[in-house]
Parts: sequence; structure tokens; C-alpha cells
Amino acid sequence: LVWLLVLSLAWLEPVLGDEDGEVEAEEEEDEDEVLSDELEEEDDVLVLHEHNFARALSEHQLLLVEFYAPWCRHCQRLAPAFAEAAATLRNESSPAWLGKVDATEQTALANEFNITSYPTLKLFRDGNRTHPVAYTGRLDTEGIVRWLRRRAGPTATLLQDPDTADAFISSQDLVVVGFFKDLGGEAAQVFYEVASEVVDVPFGVAEAAELFQAYGLLADTVVLFKKFDEGRTDFPVDPVRGLDAAELTQLLRIHSLELVMEFTKENFEQIFGAKIPHHMLLFLNKSSSAQLALQDGFRAAADGFRGEVLFVVLDVAGFGASVLSFFGMTPADAPTLRLVKMENNRKYQMEQDDFSGTAIRTFVQAVLDGKVKPRLLSAEPPEDWDTRPVKVLVGKTFEQVAFDETKNVFVKFYAPWCSHCQEMAAAWEELGERYKDHEDIIIAELDATANELENITIHGFPTLHYFPAGPGRKMVEYKSARDLETFSKFLENGGTLPEEPPAVSEDP
Repeated sequence: LVWLLVLSLAWLEPVLGDEDGEVEAEEEEDEDEVLSDELEEEDDVLVLHEHNFARALSEHQLLLVEFYAPWCRHCQRLAPAFAEAAATLRNESSPAWLGKVDATEQTALANEFNITSYPTLKLFRDGNRTHPVAYTGRLDTEGIVRWLRRRAGPTATLLQDPDTADAFISSQDLVVVGFFKDLGGEAAQVFYEVASEVVDVPFGVAEAAELFQAYGLLADTVVLFKKFDEGRTDFPVDPVRGLDAAELTQLLRIHSLELVMEFTKENFEQIFGAKIPHHMLLFLNKSSSAQLALQDGFRAAADGFRGEVLFVVLDVAGFGASVLSFFGMTPADAPTLRLVKMENNRKYQMEQDDFSGTAIRTFVQAVLDGKVKPRLLSAEPPEDWDTRPVKVLVGKTFEQVAFDETKNVFVKFYAPWCSHCQEMAAAWEELGERYKDHEDIIIAELDATANELENITIHGFPTLHYFPAGPGRKMVEYKSARDLETFSKFLENGGTLPEEPPAVSEDP
């Protein structure tokens, strides 16, 4: 989870569809029907199957293939963008083509390429079907086109003299140039590898001595040129270690961001894609000139934490309003500050908002040093929370109920919008009814989007935890079938499922 949980959905679905793994049986093909190797298209996308797949690979230098399931809603949502990307590349006479495989029908291909989720995209180059490249771009038209353009053309532009270098650097707000004295060397090859993945930024390479001199360099260096903040960031190549692709990618992601970002519909993916471990947030109303002025102190505090803390401004009267509920806030709470630790979604708040650079810097450092306790959300308990068959827990009441040493407590952690939670709601209510008169068993639930617990982090919905009676604050995660009878077996067996006896074959 991230603090954008209210806006984002997972892109991948289990191959088996619903949680019970029920998939409608497909009618078997007529034994007499034999598909040819002809290549047919739908909306500029090649329709592929096991009989024409080899031909498609042999005829197309670059082939991006989507393995999909017709019932998958994410595949359905991707389909128009995928077709539009195919048409765009076709109009450009690109060597990159797009194809699709119904993996529920073409099981041999699905097994060959280890398809375990939908949609899965793989790039095949030069007819090689043994080592396809996993698609790593955005799942929209622009993301697909950019990703394939980078692989179809040179990953980096060769800069041969100061004039071409200056024109390239001035062409965009953000460009990356690798200065290497040997473009065939190992460091340069790592640079090309990074360039093929970081497709939203133009990459250039320079080998000429006059370019080293023009930009004040003596040794191999990767330079990020930007038309904001400090204007340029140098990453010298370690003469012993060389370049590490993952490390360089992360450095470029971090330093490509402005020192202070505004949270918008256009850049929220960039904000989370940088994978910076802490986010310091300033909530304000941009229509107020007095609140806008608070950004000065916020920016002054940001400089010393680049890479460790990302500073973000959210307009509560604009796109920032979409995440207010995640923080238990309303627009009236602005201006205010929050710090989020991304690994566990812990939120921290200054005891009293002070928007000076010194105060913000001191607060952030104190959180990083572990000197500040998180601020935990808690709803108010309903008046009848403990009289219902399923007890309704909130942050304020969780400890006293879950860790009652005389009770065995089975808790469902859910999100109101989660379809899987909604599907098992009836079974959970029936479980509550079944055990409402058991003195030592409590069935409970907690809305994990409105309540936070100090020592328990919920990573998905629904999550089920069993808290057995007795000392020691024990907790057991339930990971089996989500139906009434299996729940009951689990409870009757003291928090574990009984082992089923091995099946006895009737054959002699």
C-alpha cells in the first residue's frame, strides 16, 4: 500500500480469475479444424496462436505480445490503448509490431512463456522465443509507444561536437548524457542498458575529448541536465566498481524530480515511481495567498533530504483532495504537514504546525531518528459495537479486545471498497451468528482504511488474523479458504486447520 491507495488498483489478476479458482470450461476445438499460420489482425494488432506464432516472430524484428484473458477487466481496459499504440507505430513505419494471445485458449503458449497473471506483456526480438524481455513501461498508449521507440531506435543519441551537444541538452527540460572515453567499454554498455529502461528521459552519449573539456570533465561521468533546481547533477563513474545499472537508475529517478513536487494527476506515478522511502507533505489551499507563502519554508527544508525524503505539496481544493480521507482530513485542516513512511504507511504529524524551514527540518530529522511516534487513525466505535454478532473494532478498542487473554479473537481487516471483502461479507456474518453465544470466541472486523494499529501493518484486503487466548500477544494469519465451514474448522481446532487424511486409492 501507498498513501495513494484510494486512487490506484493492482494491474494484475490471478490466472484462475476469481478467488475460488472457478473458470468456465472452454469448448474443445473440433479435432478436424486446423488453424493455418496466416497472420490476421484486429485493430492493427496481430492475432496470434500456436500455429502462427513462429511465423510472426520470423517476420517481425520487434514483437510485443500481450497474453490476456477475455474475462479480465484489466485486459479489457488495456485493449483500446494497446490498439492505439499499434496504429501509432504502424503510421511511423516502426519495426515494432504488437500482437495478442488469448492465453486461456492457447495454453501451450501460456505454459511455454510461464504466464501467471493477466495481462502479461513480453517483447520478442529478432525471432528469439527463448529469452523474451518483460515489458516494464506504463500500460497506456504513450507508455507503450515510448518503450518500443527506445528499443527500436538507438537507446542514446551520439553527440559528436559542442553544437550538437548543446542543441540536445537544450531540447528538453531534462536529459541524460553519458561521457565515456570508450563507448565500447563496460560502463558505456551499462549506460545503454539503463537508457533502454528509463524511456521518459532522452539519453545521449559523448566520446569526443572536446566535449569532455567543454563540460569540465576529466573522467567518465553521467550527467543529468535539467532546467530547474540546481540545473545539473554529475554522477562520476567509479574507476574500480564501474557503473551499476540499478544504482544509476535510482539516482536518475531521484534527481529527475524537482526538489519540491506538486501532487497532480500528471505526475503522481512519477512521485511513487521514484521509490523514495519517506514523503513529507504540505497540504494547503492554493486559492489562499497566505497559504501559498508557506511553500518558502517547505522548500528551504527540502534541500538536505534529497533521496531520503520527497517533499510534496498537495492542493486540498484540487487534485490533492482525493487523498484527504486516507489521512483522516478535510479541506478545513489545511494548512498542515504530514510525513509518511512508505514501507508501512505510518503517518507522523508535528505537535503544532510550524511552517518555518528550521522547524520542518528539525521535525523530519526527528522522525528519521526514531524520536517521533506515528499518529494513528481511529474511527469512533459505534454504540452497539460489542452487541453485534460480529464485533466492530476501531483503533481505540482493538488492543483491549484482540489481546484479551481470556478470549480467542478472529478479526477481519477489510476495506469498504474491496470487492473480495464484499464477497466474503456474508460468510463472516454467518460465522458471527454461529459463535455469538461462545464465551471464549469473538468474531470481529476492523476497517483498516479508517483505523491504524501500532504493531500490525495490513498489506492487502481482506486480511484475517487470529489472536488466541493466553499470554504473549500471539497472532496467527489465516490463509485458507474463505467460507463458513473452513472458518469453523479453523476455530474448533484452536487456530489451525486439521490435517486431512490422505486419499485412499480404490485401485488395487
